[in-house]
Amino acid sequence: MEKKRVLFVVNPASGPRNDSADEFAAQVSNYIDNNVIDYQVAITQNEQHASELSRKAVEDHIDIVVAVGGDGTVNEVARNLIGTNTALGIIPAGSGNGLAHHLNIPFNMADAISSINKGRVLLMDTVRVNNIPFLSIAGIGFDALVADKFAGNTSRGWITYFNIVSTEYYSYRPLNYELTIDGVRDTYKALFISFANSDQFGYNTTIAPEARVDDGVMDVCIVKKVPIFTIPFVAPMLFIRQVHRTPYVDIVKAREVIVHTRATLVVNIDGEPVTMKGPLRFKLIPLSLKVVIP
Repeated sequence: MEKKRVLFVVNPASGPRNDSADEFAAQVSNYIDNNVIDYQVAITQNEQHASELSRKAVEDHIDIVVAVGGDGTVNEVARNLIGTNTALGIIPAGSGNGLAHHLNIPFNMADAISSINKGRVLLMDTVRVNNIPFLSIAGIGFDALVADKFAGNTSRGWITYFNIVSTEYYSYRPLNYELTIDGVRDTYKALFISFANSDQFGYNTTIAPEARVDDGVMDVCIVKKVPIFTIPFVAPMLFIRQVHRTPYVDIVKAREVIVHTRATLVVNIDGEPVTMKGPLRFKLIPLSLKVVIP
């Protein structure tokens, strides 16, 4: 049997883990099955290097490119794999790791690498907002503000994320958004709107409990501002997959959504803030990416 060719793309700046590139390479050597896989390890040197590496991997007909990092790294690697025969692998090493949680990717290094050895592949949907693809979730409004503040913070992890939300929430005012959802135009007042391909932001906070990455639709989550005194009752719903049953979240399944605005907005794209000029067109691309799952 011909061996699979695998490239591990490691972002050493991702998340709270402090494993050095050498330590990671040693762990790959310990757990990879050399009988079925030939592999290389590449360390990213700058912001766009992961994208360059994945583009070259497709040209070289590499079978699997494994993103070792958080959701931003996964997005950067995956955007060149969409619509190709090269599959995406994930070893979660970031802060939120939303897509890894959704796909049940192991967080234990040995188990994560073992899933690469087995090479079980799922064909998943992706979504494109204007010319930028995302795999897990994108958002506008308060969601994007938090992503922007988080990206500019030197500290990572759940505590930093929670502190930003707590600091900004009280003063943030919901906005009116004019949307066309699969041809139906309406106005919605929202704290934020999430366009969910997977079920969560990360940290196991589930905003779209019924979302699936291979169901041919995105879940448009229109979230109202929760009164301060109600937050202790509503917030836990994010962690027990019940937030959609509260009166503060409406979810509409859609294939295409247009956000009608001429303003320049910050959009949270797989956890990374991206400044974009409206209007914004979110379009689901069905079954467009191969991803390795356990």
